[in-house]
Amino acid sequence: MNVKPQVFVTRRIPEEGIKILMEHCVTEVSDFDGVLPRETLLEKVKGKDGILCLLTDTIDREVMETAGPSLKVIANYAVGFDNIDVEEATRRGIMVTNTPGVLTETTADLTWALMMSIARRIVEGDKFVRAGKFRGWEPMLLLGTDVYGSTLGIIGFGRIGQAMARRASGFNMKVIYFDMQKAPSQIENELKASFRALSELLREADFVTIHVPLTSETYHLIGEQELKMMKKEAYLINSARGPIVDEKALARALEENWIRGAALDVFEREPKVEPKLLELDNVVLTPHLGSASYATRTKMAVMAADNLVRALRGEIPPNLVNRETISR
Repeated sequence: MNVKPQVFVTRRIPEEGIKILMEHCVTEVSDFDGVLPRETLLEKVKGKDGILCLLTDTIDREVMETAGPSLKVIANYAVGFDNIDVEEATRRGIMVTNTPGVLTETTADLTWALMMSIARRIVEGDKFVRAGKFRGWEPMLLLGTDVYGSTLGIIGFGRIGQAMARRASGFNMKVIYFDMQKAPSQIENELKASFRALSELLREADFVTIHVPLTSETYHLIGEQELKMMKKEAYLINSARGPIVDEKALARALEENWIRGAALDVFEREPKVEPKLLELDNVVLTPHLGSASYATRTKMAVMAADNLVRALRGEIPPNLVNRETISR
């Protein structure tokens, strides 16, 4: 590269990724503390060759038009890319990349922690002690649900879903899963997992965890009808994307005890949360922490930066989402 390409990063990411970008590109990193206002985003992308964005940034046709014909790559700092109009990017010959794989185990860890927390009422117990209510051991105090030996229902049997199944083996859990396609028999045998139709999974599982991407088909995949299929003693855990669950229906399910509890790391209108959920004790709420470990967020930064730099060099980035652009 004789003339370094121009790159804009929509929010501060770990320094290891920034260093890679600065070595190869003229790099501007947003100093705004939060999601960039729309007008600022549009101003900053003008004339840029590359954009490194977050899942909280909506990268649509307007952004691409504003950036202009120099824009060659949009590198998403996330495994999901529902925040980007990939079809429009492909039409314009703009590469779109993501950061798969590196956050699998970290997200599965967080999902498992949520499941344990809601089952054993950890958050309620913490609040109870801090409020000075603990008077000593009581036989009926904050009774929870055993995870060991129960049935785990996994919706979406990709990398993270399978990572959950591996963890379940240590807890002697029965593992059932639903996906649009059955997993190869080798994987089913290895993970001791059995396929179920969605309705069967909901009726059978003690814990239901969600690991599908957000698409038009998965929007409100879990709504009133599905929640009423679940056992009254069951729990729902979502660490995928908020709109997969109808939050109003879930709030009602928890308030009226259709199910015993829920744990959410993502929300339908993030960062807003359905107000009723904030009032309930039988739900654990965390602020989108799925990949939030030092090591994983750093790996994501390096991967996103590497994807972007390789694309600007004219190479095929290793995590290209829209491979149709290669033939252009």
